[in-house]
Amino acid sequence: MYKYNKPTFSMVIIAAFLVISIITLKMTGLGPFAPRVQIEPLAIDHDEDQDGILDLQDIVEGARQEVKNRTRYKSVYYAGGYPPEKEGVCTDVIWRAFKNAGYNIKEMVDQDIADNTDLYPRVLEFGGPDPNIDFRRVQNLHVFLERHAQSLTTELIPYDVENLKEWQGGDIVVFKGRINHIGIVSDKRRANGVPLIIHNSYLWAREERFLIKNKDSIAGHYRFPIID
Repeated sequence: MYKYNKPTFSMVIIAAFLVISIITLKMTGLGPFAPRVQIEPLAIDHDEDQDGILDLQDIVEGARQEVKNRTRYKSVYYAGGYPPEKEGVCTDVIWRAFKNAGYNIKEMVDQDIADNTDLYPRVLEFGGPDPNIDFRRVQNLHVFLERHAQSLTTELIPYDVENLKEWQGGDIVVFKGRINHIGIVSDKRRANGVPLIIHNSYLWAREERFLIKNKDSIAGHYRFPIID
């Protein structure tokens, strides 16, 4: 025979707290009851490789190809600079994404370093320019982007439409903390409006909720090219 157990005082308190919390979330539009934030995608009217796809979308698709290829994370120095197709690190996502849009990051970085070596501390630290690796170092890309890309906000505010408009697919984000890291902003967003990041971090390239988890280590946010 079923035996009814009378609720304890603590059980009643917990139940009441849960009910109040649910009602509060519904009224404030927060948590799982929040409506999906709609952010208008930005289209910069420039198509470097003239393939009919504008640059920012081309960059996203190039980065996403790394995820589709399941590019394995492998940090190695390569003569000639370029790693094999199915391996690389976070910086390899960047030059491959830009190549898909018609830009040669290695060529641009090498030239800027040759012309302005003193502005690149990482290059000086290693005794001078090395085209085999310079374009694959986060610190060097950070300097290059500061000089040749549009600098954008590093503040990230979930559910804030005006702030989130500044975070668009194809943007580049530099992270500094325990390790230096870099990735491409995805054109896919969470319900709170925060975009995913496409990057390569051990063990392979992936598209995930990295930006919000690491917002306190964002050191730079850029858009390339700069269009007047």
